[in-house]
Amino acid sequence: MRKLIAAGALLAMVMTGAQAKEWTSIRLASEGAYPPFNGLAADGSLNGFDIDIGNAICAEMKAKCVWVKQDWDGMIPALLARKFDAIVASMSITDERKAKVDFTDKYYASPLALFAKAGATIKPDAAALKGKKVGVQRGVVADNFATKYWEKQGVKIVRYAKQDEAYSDLKSGRLDAVFADYLEAQGGFIDTPAGKGYAMAGERMFGKTAEEKAVIGEGIGIAIRKQDADLKAQMNKALAALRSSGKYDVIRKKYFPTLDIYGE
Repeated sequence: MRKLIAAGALLAMVMTGAQAKEWTSIRLASEGAYPPFNGLAADGSLNGFDIDIGNAICAEMKAKCVWVKQDWDGMIPALLARKFDAIVASMSITDERKAKVDFTDKYYASPLALFAKAGATIKPDAAALKGKKVGVQRGVVADNFATKYWEKQGVKIVRYAKQDEAYSDLKSGRLDAVFADYLEAQGGFIDTPAGKGYAMAGERMFGKTAEEKAVIGEGIGIAIRKQDADLKAQMNKALAALRSSGKYDVIRKKYFPTLDIYGE
């Protein structure tokens, strides 16, 4: 009888553990320094495409969103330290990051691109950039790509804590170009008054080889701790619902009225 009771108790514990957690409140982190995807409003609160998508996912899940501002360099360590539950900060899904965290399905995709003074003849190629100073935000995909393929070929990579700092140095003449996410640079710099006189140099970069594509990533997803598979599943379900209902496009058109940023 004691064995039967113990076995029943163990079975109950297993069944309880197998039940998905009900996420009634989700702590989401973003940087607030990557417009138009994430920025800061006048009152210091986070805003932008990432934030609107995060809020829409929470609404679909009938959960409360609690936003946490986190510097980019500490994003993944802070997630693993349980300071928040998910990262909604335009983070590319790459093999390197998947070794540490899990990701939802993508919620948009963006290639990389080089930006310089309008009319500049440089292009995103190691030979063309040799001896040039190229600014990147530290730790993002553009930095990873430039470090892997350009730096050893004589390109001078200058790293910044925030993307806006690279644009500032480009305008002051301390850089020859900035290498960044195409959509962020286009919407957060080129299409603003600060970007007047600057343009994309060369073509957008999606990766010419399987190795390059692995560095650039599979798209932009929400990073989640590997053990929170239930949160991943619920967020993916919410993302799919936003896409099918048309709510995703309403948010997308607010920031990118003429661009399909989701991709295939």
